[in-house]
Amino acid sequence: MHGIVVKNTGSSYIVKTDDEELVECKVKGNFRIKGIRTTNPVAVGDGVIVRDDTKKFSSSHQKEEESFLWITAIDDRRNYIIRKASNLSKQSHILAANIDQVLLVVTVARPETTTTFVDRFLASAEAYCVPVILIFNKIDDLSEEEHEQMDYLQLLYEHIGYEVRKISATEGIGVSELAELMSGKVTLLAGHSGVGKSTLINSLIPGVNVRTADISEAHGTGMHTTTFSELFELPNGGSVIDIPGIKGFGTFDMEPEEIPHYFREIFEIGKECRFSNCLHTHEPGCAVLEALEQHKIAPSRYTSYLSMLEDKEEGKYRSGY
Repeated sequence: MHGIVVKNTGSSYIVKTDDEELVECKVKGNFRIKGIRTTNPVAVGDGVIVRDDTKKFSSSHQKEEESFLWITAIDDRRNYIIRKASNLSKQSHILAANIDQVLLVVTVARPETTTTFVDRFLASAEAYCVPVILIFNKIDDLSEEEHEQMDYLQLLYEHIGYEVRKISATEGIGVSELAELMSGKVTLLAGHSGVGKSTLINSLIPGVNVRTADISEAHGTGMHTTTFSELFELPNGGSVIDIPGIKGFGTFDMEPEEIPHYFREIFEIGKECRFSNCLHTHEPGCAVLEALEQHKIAPSRYTSYLSMLEDKEEGKYRSGY
């Protein structure tokens, strides 16, 4: 039978079959997605084929029948979001598959989402053709200076071409507008722990009661509440995929010459460079370096770009902090 993976529990997967039945499945140890080295061979959002493999066995006292449901095949993915596995530099981790858009939830304080993290996520989404909308949460809990920082970042990313929304999940500000954006679509909700993803889901889906937690006062960072990835149906159609908070975002399988393509403004300005293979670091006649000096490219964006170029160094991994 065929279905969609709606939850990853770590040791097994929950699949919603085409007949609307929820079944628990496992993946055999030798099952791998061809050509992709991943820590999770199957991701939430994947279409899969499930097989009922019933085995009979006997003992000296009784005969029993044990039923196994196995994921035996995976549909071709139309897209996915992938990052380098935190502790395994040679492997990757697929966050979700077959998604229409990402809501990247960020906060300027408590906890702070750095521009490096945002830029790395945006570049990876560009690489796999997944639209991203930036969601600034907790606008009800910001100082005047923090509001100014948020407004600056909004202008920065809107100028590049990204859609930006400001919300307060706890106060319900902007949530109904987000619900309209998500209607009829498969949306991945991503961001650091503590930025309010679980609170937002609780606002979008009354009664779902996703667990939330307070911010660590000692470190100003979020504490993990979402343990495994899970897909929730939205009241007005569509679905949202909730994933554990992401601390860092290491890029995976990107060659240096590809990375300029994933920074929209660098790619456009780079068309004017003297050399077609310019990496925009030191080359003569580099239009990007000239634009940087003229403040046409934000220094934070260029710093993020350089950090991604450095990822190709053996053993290199830069976290989001």
